[in-house]
Amino acid sequence: MKIRSIVISLAVAAISLAGVQALACTNLLAGKNATIDGSTLITYAADSHTLYGDLQYLPAADHKPGTMHQVVEWDTGKPLGYIPEVAHTYAVVGNINEHQVTVAESTFGGRHELLDTTKNAIIDYGSLMYIALQRSRTAREVIKVMTDLVAQYGYCSEGESFSIGDPNEVWVMEMIGKGGKEKGAVWVAIRIPDDCISAHANQSRIYRIPLKDKQNCMYSKDVISFARKMGYFSGKDEDFEFSRAYSPADFGTLRGCDARAWSYFNRFKSGMDAYLPFINGKKGAEVMPLYVKPDRKVSCRDLQNMMRDHFEGTPFDMTKDPGAKDHFDVPYRYRPMGFTVNGVKYSHERAIATQQTGFVFVSQMRNYLPNPVGGCLWFGVDDANTAVFLPMYCCITEVPESYRRGKGDLYNFDFDAAFWVNNLVANQAYNRYSQMIPDIRKVQSGIEDKCANDQPAVESRAQDLLAKNPAEAVEYLTNYSVNTAQNATSQYQELAKYLFVKYLDGNRKKEKDGKFLRTETGMPAYPDFPGYTQDYYNDFADPSCDHLKEVEPEK
Repeated sequence: MKIRSIVISLAVAAISLAGVQALACTNLLAGKNATIDGSTLITYAADSHTLYGDLQYLPAADHKPGTMHQVVEWDTGKPLGYIPEVAHTYAVVGNINEHQVTVAESTFGGRHELLDTTKNAIIDYGSLMYIALQRSRTAREVIKVMTDLVAQYGYCSEGESFSIGDPNEVWVMEMIGKGGKEKGAVWVAIRIPDDCISAHANQSRIYRIPLKDKQNCMYSKDVISFARKMGYFSGKDEDFEFSRAYSPADFGTLRGCDARAWSYFNRFKSGMDAYLPFINGKKGAEVMPLYVKPDRKVSCRDLQNMMRDHFEGTPFDMTKDPGAKDHFDVPYRYRPMGFTVNGVKYSHERAIATQQTGFVFVSQMRNYLPNPVGGCLWFGVDDANTAVFLPMYCCITEVPESYRRGKGDLYNFDFDAAFWVNNLVANQAYNRYSQMIPDIRKVQSGIEDKCANDQPAVESRAQDLLAKNPAEAVEYLTNYSVNTAQNATSQYQELAKYLFVKYLDGNRKKEKDGKFLRTETGMPAYPDFPGYTQDYYNDFADPSCDHLKEVEPEK
């Protein structure tokens, strides 16, 4: 998401620059030969303190000559200008289109002087994504559409990393403007090998560019010469590194951004400790690669669960630091992220899963299935850790009511809106995480397990219908997606009420056979008092707590 700064720094992650709140997102990618089912996968957590989570639907449309498309800045709603519309635009559900093409992003900001604030630049990163989805049938077409648009109409956002995929390929493209000195942007796009996984999380991840590999690498003709002109680089072309030139790293980008990509790699690839010196900012450390080959093939469910990561089991484990110890092992830290104690600066970790997520997805694209069936956007709202991923097929013509735009907003609570119900569940858990998360996991995994188990039969039925009557197949998948999402919202409504009742006033009500226990006379059974964690109690050994010691009265 959008950032008005050179780089994301944990110490300033909540600071608003130029009137825009600093935001942050995470993308994970997997090539078709790196996945269990041969699908390509792209994930996205749209993290923002002001983003309301819903699911957009843009229907396919034909346009008369002379029709203009209004460009409206995604983050602010500000009209930026108009560009000519194309004759036909494709249908888009969330961030996937009817051809199983997916585009996601994370902002790295980069050198602040390269932000083009002139009126000559009217294409922002959000508009760029959705215009490209409406105009592209493959990942390579997306790259051409996006780069052609910024070349012609100018680019008015900060440095951006884009994940771009179709059923055959996944790419990472990085782009940054020219500060109004010249129109357009400098950019580089690298195809991720089919047997590899990749990730980016608010820091430029492309260093060396394989300049001679024209099949798997594309770049603007001035990507190096512009850096020379600006004084960012003076070496040989073959030594040029995009990230060092346009987005120099600091503590925040390494620990707050690259560490998230490292955690993904570390989950599926052995030996990733070798890159901890890089993540910790050691001078001369080997740079973490853009992609790695995993030790085993990953699944769609693997990536769903990876989006719930808090560095568990790593040196950055957020369930083990002081913030967790005092709050039931909760792996969340409220802003500001940076703070000072006795003149020493500290920063909380920034994990993949975070509380301020608007929406999250895992896009599943499969080349062995027809487009209406092969493209499935596993979509959720709010924090990925407590959200439920639900199947939204790329052919659907209707969005579930609880996920529709206008169904509530950040200032208007609506119990029938999925975003608000998920927040009710999550925010209760943040107060007593270790006690509540098992109850949430039971409902969450139950819904997701059913969706995964039903997927083969649903898609077999859809393919049968597709062969006989494509319209019936689209209607079938639309109804399935809508009904599944609505049922999940209803289950989360019940979960929110259940958590509130069970953990009321710091107690925990007794249960039996799935119901709250009552006495023989029908009265509520006396509750349990689960108390705090032992780590919390251990803190009372400090002399500052001596006044709380139990002391027998003197006789």
